[in-house]
Amino acid sequence: MALEPQDVQRAAHLARLGLDEADADRYVDDLTRILEMVDQLQAVDTEGVAPLAHPLDATQRLRADEVTEIDQRDRFQQNAPAVENGLYLVPRVVE
Repeated sequence: MALEPQDVQRAAHLARLGLDEADADRYVDDLTRILEMVDQLQAVDTEGVAPLAHPLDATQRLRADEVTEIDQRDRFQQNAPAVENGLYLVPRVVE
């Protein structure tokens, strides 16, 4: 697939990028090399290869799901300018 500067300009427009014609000419070569590498990767035989979420066989250590802090809501709400029924009141910003 041969790229033209117009293709690069269109992609830049769709991505909402400001790109002048001199830059578009330079990016044609870069994008062409990237697409050639993608074609190379697509040519690799991956039959029988299972997809991986991570290359290492590692598991994440998780902590126990238990409460480690005491409830301090009342103390924190004493510093708030406006509180009602345990909720923080804020100015309305959307009409």
